Amino acid sequence: MSNRPPVKVHLWSGLRAVADGHETVEVEAKTVGEILTGLVAAHPGLADAIEAGVSVSVDGRIITSGLMEAVEPDSEVFLMQRLKGG
Repeated sequence: MSNRPPVKVHLWSGLRAVADGHETVEVEAKTVGEILTGLVAAHPGLADAIEAGVSVSVDGRIITSGLMEAVEPDSEVFLMQRLKGG
């Protein structure tokens, strides 16, 4: 384990039931991919939703560049239903 502070991740309401009712959860992560992996490790009930596809917002920006996008411990991170363009 690192001594890097965890990243706080806000969950959309539909996921809270499978995350023990939590609105936010904390995971150790340096990238969006590590956030998703950490969420599934901490709350296995999130796996189906994450595998089906989610959108991740970091500091008000929807991440489209992939799982290697960096996050900082003080980043504002939201896990949301997949947003589709149209």
